[in-house]
Amino acid sequence: MLSGALKSLFALSEAYPQLQAAGGFQELQATLSQVEEQLSQARRYYNAVVRDFNTKTQTFPSVLIARSFGFIQREFFEIEEAEKAVPKVDFGRDDS
Repeated sequence: MLSGALKSLFALSEAYPQLQAAGGFQELQATLSQVEEQLSQARRYYNAVVRDFNTKTQTFPSVLIARSFGFIQREFFEIEEAEKAVPKVDFGRDDS
């Protein structure tokens, strides 16, 4: 997930102090942190809406309407293990 990539990026920045001094790198860290937070908020919001929807489709009298219009329960957003893999970030130079 992105949070794992952020941890790797912060560890990399500690290993290379000259990266900390680069303004662009600090902006990258801030932007990635914002993106991770926004994605996290969106996942929580989506799952809350799905929970509410599923509850409504199972309780009386909403269940009568839901059945008559063919509403079915939705699944929560979950990330598969393969998608949790941290992307490799390489700041090495290509001196070829």
